[in-house]
Amino acid sequence: MYPSVVKSIDAVTAVDWDVLAGNKNPFLRHAFLSALETTGCVTPENGWFPQHLLLHSEGVGRGRLLGAVPMYLKSHSYGEYVFDWAWANAYERAGLRYYPKLVVSIPFTPVTGPRLLIAPDIEQGTVRRHLIKAVLDRAKAAPVSSLHWLFLASEDMAPLVEAGHMHRTGCQFHWHNQGYDSFDQFLAEFASAKRKKIKQERRYVREAGVSIELLCGEDIKTHHWDTFYRFYLSTLHNHGAIPYLNRSFFHKLGALMAQDVLLVFARQNDEYIAGALNLLGADALYGRYWGHHKYVNGLHFEVCYYAAMGYCIEQRLKRFEAGAQGEHKIARGFLPKTTYSAHWLSHPEFGRAVADFLEREQHSIKFYMDELQEHSPFKQSV
Repeated sequence: MYPSVVKSIDAVTAVDWDVLAGNKNPFLRHAFLSALETTGCVTPENGWFPQHLLLHSEGVGRGRLLGAVPMYLKSHSYGEYVFDWAWANAYERAGLRYYPKLVVSIPFTPVTGPRLLIAPDIEQGTVRRHLIKAVLDRAKAAPVSSLHWLFLASEDMAPLVEAGHMHRTGCQFHWHNQGYDSFDQFLAEFASAKRKKIKQERRYVREAGVSIELLCGEDIKTHHWDTFYRFYLSTLHNHGAIPYLNRSFFHKLGALMAQDVLLVFARQNDEYIAGALNLLGADALYGRYWGHHKYVNGLHFEVCYYAAMGYCIEQRLKRFEAGAQGEHKIARGFLPKTTYSAHWLSHPEFGRAVADFLEREQHSIKFYMDELQEHSPFKQSV
């Protein structure tokens, strides 16, 4: 098996890449990664230098594509959602350079998924080991401080730890569809006070004269993307955040992946006042961005959560992931879910210090998640 690195996702055909990526996770698709690169959101100038690793059967770039890893050389830690700022600061205080580093991830996307992409009809273990070795060899040969695998599928963790990576856990909040026939049936699982709170939030939105509009596929027009982009920018402005994505990206996403997009808009007096962007997987919905230009009590929860949950129930989707962080999601039916990352540091002493930190952090995360479970809104934990 022969590894190589390409500096653009478009060096691989969409057909070849998507055979490896599968259809469960829309963020792994060639179209999504290509949209990020070709619209200038992911470029060396922005601190994201694509270094996608490929594994071929007959020679470098020859024969069948057996496996791949979406990888980037980075000059900062923005847009990752697994925070290593303290590690970078410690390196700098010691007079060492933390950047550049290598990151295996989907840019700006805190969504769990495979990072070791393997052809479906071959021996998985062998290809997995070759991919991990090739990535590690790349990290050891390059002038980088570290290698980070972010938001890993749980099955990828064990082989990475066996290969010498450090194990890290985090926490997100996911909603699970227990085969509900309606939103009311879902709410019937709640304790009465929690159920009353959600009904009240939804009533506030209705009484304000707000209607909800769900758009997918060909129903999404150019003006919808322009409207949503303005909402996206408004949220960033309100929070002082960095606009990782540009207008061209959203239009490209619509051109390449419209069937994988669900836009939720709130309309009042024939005017869009808020919107949320979701992407569709084979069995899950993924909430990514939202924005508004008019405050209505309960509007955020309706646009970002309840409308999406209703869609999942209607379409029989098993899960809704509404993005990173947010303890307020628990009261609305989201439960804590462990996330995984793996890390390798080139400096042995820093590696030992980080390993010690991660062991202590993991105990804290477990305690935190156990405590969160006690605040479940359900009559009985589901």
